[in-house]
Amino acid sequence: MREVAIVAFGQSDHRRDTAEISEVEMLMPVLHQVLDAVGLRAGEIDFTCSGSCDYLAGRAFSFTMTLDGVGAWPPISESHVEMDGAWALYEAWTRLLTGEAETALVYSYGKSSPGDPREVLTRQLDPYYVAPLWPDSVSLAALQAQALLDAEETGADERALAGVAARSRTAAEGNPHAQLTGSPPPEALLEDPYVVRPLRRHDCPPVGDGAAAVVLAAGDTARRLCRRPAWIRGIDHRTEAHSLGVRDLTRSPSTRLAAERAGAFEAPVDLAELHAPFTSQELILRRELRLGEGVRVNPSGGALAANPLMAAGLIRLGEAAAAIHRGAADRTLAHATSGPCLQQNLVAVLEGDDT
Repeated sequence: MREVAIVAFGQSDHRRDTAEISEVEMLMPVLHQVLDAVGLRAGEIDFTCSGSCDYLAGRAFSFTMTLDGVGAWPPISESHVEMDGAWALYEAWTRLLTGEAETALVYSYGKSSPGDPREVLTRQLDPYYVAPLWPDSVSLAALQAQALLDAEETGADERALAGVAARSRTAAEGNPHAQLTGSPPPEALLEDPYVVRPLRRHDCPPVGDGAAAVVLAAGDTARRLCRRPAWIRGIDHRTEAHSLGVRDLTRSPSTRLAAERAGAFEAPVDLAELHAPFTSQELILRRELRLGEGVRVNPSGGALAANPLMAAGLIRLGEAAAAIHRGAADRTLAHATSGPCLQQNLVAVLEGDDT
């Protein structure tokens, strides 16, 4: 199979509110960053793919405006997914595998600040039986968290959830792009009131705006553009049943299957970037991905430190690749999710050449 690698990654500084700038203005510096890293101009990219959500922007075909940041004239080969940018990366990866392109630019962005994400995300739900009830995203995550705490075999409790939050946001102190950094110890976090029981504020992701981009390249082109490419050794995505009532919310079989198909269990990984917007979801993902204590999980702080909708999953892939680029890891795992309660999951395994 043709080799494809992530050769550059960039992201914006994630902020609670970016009302003073448009999506294009937020995205432009990130695009310049990744293209400058590989010494290419936008017109030299063979394929461009983006990920975003019209529900966040409040208008149809909103992604066409951000093409101003790429430059759509002369005509370019371009595509878009109405999902997190991780799935845009998957589409670009398949395009490079076929030999139709040597390079690809993938970007995604989200501005959650203009609206209320808890209400907006109800539009993802079954339009006949569930969406009319308006169960918001935090309440659904609380159902999943409570199911996890009630399951004896998991051994999870609220202190374990607080431990995830404290570790993640402490790790984010080393991430200049993070929205939230630093945390008191788990014991102090447990004194906070509930948002939706059993979730407290530290168990939930911040609402914020942000963008991310990566450049993919194939074979010798990747080696020419990047000193140490992050080769995509495997990538797969799977989905759960749409109805929450027919699922065991304490498990994520789609994550396990995607990991198996991506080759995640064939050798140990040094580092894992998990798209777990809620603390309980990290515990579920760790179990499904068989991540032991020796694996560094979310050294960037993860989605608990910055969760720009439609970009947080692509950022997990970018962070996992960046660790390989700088020689901090040799084999990494990246995970992205979409939908309520880990409904759809993508897993990728990245490796660097021997140093």
